[in-house]
Amino acid sequence: MQKNKRIWLVIGLVCLFVLVVGSIASSVNAVRSMQTAVTVDSLEQALDATATPLGIAVPTETPSSAATASPDLTQSASASTSVFVAMLAELPQDDSPGSHTGYDRDYFNAWIDADGDGCNTRAEVLLMESQTTVSTRGRCTVTTGSWVSVYDGALLTDAGSLDIDHFVPLNEAWVSGAYAWDGATRVQFGNDLGYGPSLVAVTASSNRSKSDQDPARWMPPARGYFCDYAATWVAVKWRWSLSVDSLERMALQSVLNECTSVAVEIPQKATITAGAAPEPVAPVSDGVLGPNYGTCSLAKANGAGPYLQGVDPEYEWYRDRDKDGVVCE
Repeated sequence: MQKNKRIWLVIGLVCLFVLVVGSIASSVNAVRSMQTAVTVDSLEQALDATATPLGIAVPTETPSSAATASPDLTQSASASTSVFVAMLAELPQDDSPGSHTGYDRDYFNAWIDADGDGCNTRAEVLLMESQTTVSTRGRCTVTTGSWVSVYDGALLTDAGSLDIDHFVPLNEAWVSGAYAWDGATRVQFGNDLGYGPSLVAVTASSNRSKSDQDPARWMPPARGYFCDYAATWVAVKWRWSLSVDSLERMALQSVLNECTSVAVEIPQKATITAGAAPEPVAPVSDGVLGPNYGTCSLAKANGAGPYLQGVDPEYEWYRDRDKDGVVCE
C-alpha cells in the first residue's frame, strides 16, 4: 500500500511540473508575439513617415525628349528606323523613270584616283572594308584581305572575287535624277567615298543578281540584312536628292515598317550641280591590247577592265555572264 502511494505521488509531481513548464512557455511566446507586433508596427509607421527609406534607392523618372523630338537628319551615327522613314518621305516621286534615256556608264567615270594617292576608288573601298590587313601588289593593287559580302554573308579573302557595287546602281541613279546633273556631280557619285555605304565590296554573283534593280524588284539573299539594305538605299538616295517611283517607295516602306532600328550611318547631303544631259558618245578602244588574265577576277585584281563588246578586243577573252555587253566591270 505504501508503495502505491509513493507511485501516485511521483506521478502527481511530474504532472505538476509539466503544467508549470507549459505555462512558462506560453508566457514567453506571448511576449515574443507582442515584441514582433511592436516591431512591425514601428516599421510600418517609419515607412509611412519617410518618402524614401534610408538606404533604399528609388528610381526617378527622367523626361525623355526622344518621343517628341523630330528626327535629326544631320547627325552621323546609327539611328532608329524613324529617321530613314522620314528621309523616305522627303524623296520626290517619279513614276516615269524610263523616260530619262541616254544612260552611259562612262558618264560616272568609275574608278578614279580622287585624292591623288595612287589608289583608285575600287582599291580604296577594298582597303577600307577589309577586316584584316590587306596584301597588295605594287602600291594599290589589293590581292588578299578579309571581306564579308553583306548581300549574301559570304566571307572572302581573294580581292579578285569581289565586285565594288554602287549601292544605288549607276543606271538607277541616272533615271532617278543624275540625268540632270553636270558631269562633275556624276563623277562624284560614281566615286563617292564621302559616305561609306555608297560603295560596298560584295560577291560578283550577288552583284550580277542585283544588276540595276531597285528594292521593289530585288532584295539581297541575306534576309537578316533587309532592314539595313532598305535604310541604306534610302540614305544614298536622300544624300543625292534622287527620286523613287511608287512601287519602290511602297517596297521600302513595307520593309522599314518591320524594323525597329538599323545599323546604318546617317549621311550628309551631297552638293548637286545641275547640267544638261551629255550627248551620247560612241566608246572607242584605247588601242592598247592588255594581257589575257584568263578570268575577270585576275583581270580586276590587276586593275584591268572593264571591256566593252565591239570596242575592246579583250572582251572576247572573258565570259559576259549578264549579257550586257560589258565584261570585268
